[in-house]
Amino acid sequence: MKFFKGIFSQARSILRLALPVALAQLGNVAVQVADSAMVGNFGGEDPVPLAAVAFGTSISWLFLFLCIGMSVGLTPVIGELYVQGRNREMAHYLQTSLWLYPMFGLACMVLQIAFEPTLYLLNQPIEVVNDALPYYRLMAYSLPLVMIYGAVKQFLEGVGNTRAAMVVIITTNLINILLNYIFIFGKCGFEPMGVYGAGLATLVSRLLNPILLGGYVLLSKRYREYISLFSRKVEYCRNSLKLLRIGYPIAGQMVLEALAFIVTGIMMGWFNDGGIAISANQVGNTYGNCTFMLILSLGSATTICVSHAFGRRDIKEIYEVVRASLAMAVVWGVCVIIAFVSLRHVMPLLFTQNEEVIALASSMLVLYATYQLSDAIQCIFVGVLRGLQQVKSIAVIAFISYIVLNIPVGYLVAFHFGMGATGLIVGYIVGLSTAAILYGIKAMRYLCYLRKIS
Repeated sequence: MKFFKGIFSQARSILRLALPVALAQLGNVAVQVADSAMVGNFGGEDPVPLAAVAFGTSISWLFLFLCIGMSVGLTPVIGELYVQGRNREMAHYLQTSLWLYPMFGLACMVLQIAFEPTLYLLNQPIEVVNDALPYYRLMAYSLPLVMIYGAVKQFLEGVGNTRAAMVVIITTNLINILLNYIFIFGKCGFEPMGVYGAGLATLVSRLLNPILLGGYVLLSKRYREYISLFSRKVEYCRNSLKLLRIGYPIAGQMVLEALAFIVTGIMMGWFNDGGIAISANQVGNTYGNCTFMLILSLGSATTICVSHAFGRRDIKEIYEVVRASLAMAVVWGVCVIIAFVSLRHVMPLLFTQNEEVIALASSMLVLYATYQLSDAIQCIFVGVLRGLQQVKSIAVIAFISYIVLNIPVGYLVAFHFGMGATGLIVGYIVGLSTAAILYGIKAMRYLCYLRKIS
C-alpha cells in the first residue's frame, strides 16, 4: 500500500506539471491539424497542396527540432539550481541563453535556407516541391524567434512553471488558426494564399510567442528578481559550454528521431501515385504527432521532477517519479492504440475528400497504433536521462535506433518485400521499440549506480 501511495503522490505532482504542457502541445497540434485540414480542403480533390504542406513541414522539422533540442538543455540545469536556491547562477544561465540561443537559431535559419536547392534532388513530384518552397522559407525565418521563446520557456519550466507557456501558446495558436482561415482561403480582403498562407500564419504566431512570454516575465515580480541579477560579469563562455554540452546530445537525439520520419516522408514521394502516399502519410503523421506531443509533455514533466529530486540528491524520489511516469505512459499508450484501430476509417475524413488517400491512411493508422506504447516508454526514459543530465549517450542510441534500424527496415519492407507505402511505417515500429529498450537500460543502470553510491 505504501508503494502505491508513493506512486500516486508522484503521479499527481507530475500531472500538475504535465497538464499545462499537454494543453500547450495540444495547441501546437491544433495548428498542425488546422494547417493540414484547411490546406487539404483548399485543394479539394487535388492532393498536391496537402502533400506540399507535408513535405515542407517534414524537412523544416529537422531544423526546428535541432533548435528545440538545444533549448531543452536549459531546463535540467535550472531545475537543479532552483532546488538548491542558487538564484544568481540561474539568472546568469538565463542571461547566457538569451544570447546563445537566438544566435543558434539564426545559424539554423541560414542552414535551412542554404539547404533549399537540395529539395529538388529528393525525387519528389516537382509540383509538390514548387508549392512547398514558400512555406519552407517562412518556417526558416521563424527559427530565431523559436529560440528566444525557448530560452524563456525552458527557464520557466526549470522552476516548475509550465502554466505561463501554456497560456501564451494557446493564445497564439488560436490566432494562428484564425489567420490560417483568413490567409489560406482569402478572407477579410486578402487574396487566397493556399499553402503560403498557412506558413505566414505560423510565422506571425511564432513572432508573438516570445513577445508575450517575455512580457509575462518582465511584468511578474517573482521573475523580475532574476532579471535584476543579470550582470556584465557573467561567464558567457563557461555557461555556454555547459548549455551546449547538455543541449547538443538532446538536439542530436531529437533530430535523429525526426530524421527517421523525414526520410520516411521523402520515401513516400518515391511512389509514382501523384502524391497519394505523401498525403496519406501526412494524415497518419498528424495524428501521430497529436499523441506524441501529449506524451512529450509527460516526458517534460518527468524531466522537471527528476531534476528537482536530483538537485536534492533524493534517489528514492527519483525512483518514484520514474515508476509513476512509466505507469501513466503505458495507460496512455494502450488508450491510443484502441482509438487508432477502432477509428481508422473515420480519422482521415477530417483532412481529405480523396478516396484513395482515405483508404491508404486507414491502413497506415493501424501500423501507427502499433508503435504508440514503445513511443510513450522511450519518451519517459529520455525525460529521466535529461533530468539526470546523463545525455551523452542518447544521440548514439538514437542513431542506432533510427538511422541504423528504422530507415533501412522501412525501405526494405516497403520496396523489396512488397508492402508499399504502409511498409515504411514498419520501420518506425522497429526503431521506436529499440529506442525504448536501450534508453530504459541506460536510465536504470545510472539509477542503480546512484543508489549504490548514495
